[in-house]
Amino acid sequence: MPLLSYNSALPLDLWDSVESFYNVMRGSFYYLTAFLASSSVFSNGASGGIGIKGANAQYLLGLGIGDITGPVVETNMMGYASLAQTDTGLHMRQRSRAFIVADASNPDDRIVFINADIAMGDTGVRRSIVNQLSNQFSGVYTNENIAFVGTHQHSGVGGYLENLLPQVTSLGYVKQTADAIIAGTVLAVQRAHNCLAPGHLSLGNTTIPDGNINRSPSAYLENPASERARYQFDQDKDMTLLRFDDDSGNARGFLSFFAVHGTSLYENNTLVSTDNKGMAAYLFESSVEPNTTPGNTTFVAGFTQSNVGDTSPNTLGAFCESPGEDFDGQPCEFQHSTCGGKTQPCHGRGPGFQVSDFESNRIIGNMQFEAARTIMNGELSPVAGAVKSVHAYMNMAFREFKLPNGTSVSTCPAALGFSFAGGTTDGPGAFDFVQGDNSSTQNPFWEIVKGAVTPLPSAQQKACQSPKPILLNTGSAHTPYDWSPTTVDVQMLRVGNFVMLIMPGELTTMAGRRMREALRAKLISSGVLGTDAYVVVAGPANTYAHYVTTPEEYAAQRYEGASTIFGKWTLDSYIDKYSNMVVLLADNATGRPESDEAPNDQTSKAISLQTPVVFDSAPLGKHFGSVLSDVNSSPYRTGETVQVQFVGANPRSNLRLEGTFLTVEQQSENGWRIVRTDSHPSTIYRWTRTNQLTGTSTVDISWTIESGTPAGSYRIRYFGDSKPLIGSVNEFTGTSGVFIVA
Repeated sequence: MPLLSYNSALPLDLWDSVESFYNVMRGSFYYLTAFLASSSVFSNGASGGIGIKGANAQYLLGLGIGDITGPVVETNMMGYASLAQTDTGLHMRQRSRAFIVADASNPDDRIVFINADIAMGDTGVRRSIVNQLSNQFSGVYTNENIAFVGTHQHSGVGGYLENLLPQVTSLGYVKQTADAIIAGTVLAVQRAHNCLAPGHLSLGNTTIPDGNINRSPSAYLENPASERARYQFDQDKDMTLLRFDDDSGNARGFLSFFAVHGTSLYENNTLVSTDNKGMAAYLFESSVEPNTTPGNTTFVAGFTQSNVGDTSPNTLGAFCESPGEDFDGQPCEFQHSTCGGKTQPCHGRGPGFQVSDFESNRIIGNMQFEAARTIMNGELSPVAGAVKSVHAYMNMAFREFKLPNGTSVSTCPAALGFSFAGGTTDGPGAFDFVQGDNSSTQNPFWEIVKGAVTPLPSAQQKACQSPKPILLNTGSAHTPYDWSPTTVDVQMLRVGNFVMLIMPGELTTMAGRRMREALRAKLISSGVLGTDAYVVVAGPANTYAHYVTTPEEYAAQRYEGASTIFGKWTLDSYIDKYSNMVVLLADNATGRPESDEAPNDQTSKAISLQTPVVFDSAPLGKHFGSVLSDVNSSPYRTGETVQVQFVGANPRSNLRLEGTFLTVEQQSENGWRIVRTDSHPSTIYRWTRTNQLTGTSTVDISWTIESGTPAGSYRIRYFGDSKPLIGSVNEFTGTSGVFIVA
């Protein structure tokens, strides 16, 4: 029977003996702590992917999905912070997936894990979600037991974060985006709540060798050699999966945890999508229920982000795109990720880059899908025990605490370093900023003008943030409202021996390892859990507080270190606070942890420069939905793309949440049957404004015919909503001609 490998290293004094034994048994190792676990953590009878059955279910389980897609045109996208990346259409709808676990014997003890296809959790959005759910389900869903986690994908709609800095490229706050996320997430939780039923949980893992790389390897090398020697890779390769079964052992869904950035789709993409984790979710859910349209499956596949900070899906490495230069096509310079001293030409390459970034996205998504399927079809270990949650607020501005060795240290008010502006190999920055350069004079112009952007840092702040040269002193910038968070959400969720650390930022690989190890050790030493304790990191969640590096990586001041906004001791502050809250996860624990004041609402002060939809009009002699360019009369075959152009209207007038902007329909004996929507990766919806003055626009819809598509007659339909200058929005439909798939 295989061991359930664990994602943490053993204490050094036990390491040599366990490593030797494990290598004999398995021939390789990944985080060997589970060797200490008792036989109770192993599966007893599960086989063939059917799962674990039990006479009496300990848990009530609920799973649900909701559409959270905001405006798919004329809105900045969230992730790359590029003003030029304004969305022009839709590739795949964004969704929230909700997972509820309640103790069957005491249903008041429950948790809600929300896995959302967005770049990161946000304080303001979470506040609204919590308020709505706590009002609807008084005393059931609370600030303590709701975790709001982003997949950290970079191709979603932006403008929803309540702090000013991430709003800059979206021209301020976009309420329509935030409202869509809130509405769809609340709906997902409602659906999960309404289908609560007895069930079982089990745990397993596997490795994905080619699913990620470390995009800041020079910073990783700053960590102690003895620590690095305990791990085979400079990024985590494990996927952990928590399986949800009904009381008969039938799978209802799962939550998986794997660290890889949502940057398979590049900065030049302007189609709203869900990147590799959303692709993985689509692949799994559609494999279980192939005849159900995406977003309507009862099986819910959660692909959650883990310690993502320095990981990249662009697994072929970073290369110079410098036509005419000797170094064109060569690997980027190792220490600073530059080409000829510049960051802009240095780009990471995904596994399908020679085809397109959409192909790279499919490949990385498929790797996660296949890994999850391997776990689901293998032997898993039963999960049993209490359901607990703990939440607190932590003010990070000059938070003083002691390290384990007794040294007093402090975090700092938020600030971003010069290397933050250098970007990463997934998305290089602008101007001439360079990663890993601790010199504040690398851009003398910004050294002069930075005080006009945010207040100049005090001597105390400079010393606290050292060796980071401060570019943006955001923690002292409060006009017109807070530029960065000062107070963050800290939260842990426990289900039996499985504990999720809900983190308000992006932990690097080694930061995540230290966090997991420290909290697991504390859980065991405090008697909360035994040696079968299993700990995962989930984030960025609840509050977006940028990055979390180790102190050694911080000193290197690559992008991740420069973006660790609370200073060198950020990671240790989290370890200290989370460790102090561990006792409240004990079976019979009561009370709440020490907590700072909740952050003030920023949305009431929000500024938005996005203009509303004024009106739509159709060209003379045409009407909304008229076909401008129709399908071919000759038959189409697998791999070919069907394209239709319609007279369009601005889709911001109706987001069509839980609906679709398009359908591909097949003719049958009983009429037309929907076979594709705008949530399928084979379809694309593009909107183009043709004349700003007259309000005319076009919509282009395409469908690339997948392998295995049945021969027959098909058509494409477009669903739009036009806004007159005066009056209400009107729905309309456009229909292509009939075409043949041979």
